[in-house]
Amino acid sequence: MNRVTLGTQGPDVPAIGLGCMGMSDFYGASDEDQNLRVLDAAADMGCTFWDTSDMYGPFTNELLLAKALKGRRNQIQLATKFGVARAEDGSWLGIKGGADYVKASCDASLKRLGTDYIDLYYQHRVDPDTPIEETVGALAELVEAGKVRAIGLSEADADTIKRAHAVHPISALQTEYSLWSREVEDEILPVTRDLGITFVAYSPLGRGFLSGAIRSQSDLAPDDWRRENPRFSEQAIAQNNKLADEVVKIAQGLKATPAQIALAWLLSREVCMIPGTRKIERLQENWAAQDVSLNSEIRDRLDAIIQLGVSGERY
Repeated sequence: MNRVTLGTQGPDVPAIGLGCMGMSDFYGASDEDQNLRVLDAAADMGCTFWDTSDMYGPFTNELLLAKALKGRRNQIQLATKFGVARAEDGSWLGIKGGADYVKASCDASLKRLGTDYIDLYYQHRVDPDTPIEETVGALAELVEAGKVRAIGLSEADADTIKRAHAVHPISALQTEYSLWSREVEDEILPVTRDLGITFVAYSPLGRGFLSGAIRSQSDLAPDDWRRENPRFSEQAIAQNNKLADEVVKIAQGLKATPAQIALAWLLSREVCMIPGTRKIERLQENWAAQDVSLNSEIRDRLDAIIQLGVSGERY
């Protein structure tokens, strides 16, 4: 198993974790019993880096994880987030990062999760109206109080990362990164590596597209939010299938699955990742990506896939 220490102060985690968002939101209906079985299987196999947020559901994803954490809290490296504010009815209330909001959000998450500490607490999105120094200062107080063990940022730019890190060590930066979303390579990854911040890739399978299973919008549930995503319009899918086809070809040559190839490529970049799933077989498939070896020729072929062009913005 590949393991990584988050920053200089964070916990030791498996390089492949589990993104839990889709168990409660955005990807259509799900079954709680099945989700709990997936979480149980993840814990049993060593996939113990679990990622959630207060805005998933909203709030229900943390409540789900609370059930799975019972009896095994010390086994799990738990990450949650604050900052994307939502009401109980799911309506959007904006991005918040004020000190009082940070502390209140942490206390609310601790209660929902049924725990007295969070291993990694992220600012989900940077509040443009609050200095990052104020937000991170509040997070530092939570670390001092023992409520949070390490702090992180999500989708922050290079300057914000540097300013935040000057207030308190940032252990992790979570941002989208995959074979078809590589914007972080220009400025973000160099900054995180220079500062000793662990990079955590979300949507490492391109929101499922790089698995090769999505060939048209008909492959998505009617209430799947990807139907509104620019990269998942019928026209964009037709263009982006060229990328997926190349991953499939490489996978066939290595007797692996496309998803395993996409994850193995990220592992070769020495980052963590949190693919999401609601199926045990997909969890096992993703975990086995650690056994896939990519030589320099294959890595070069994968690097070149981006040159085929990506149709549609990330959001």
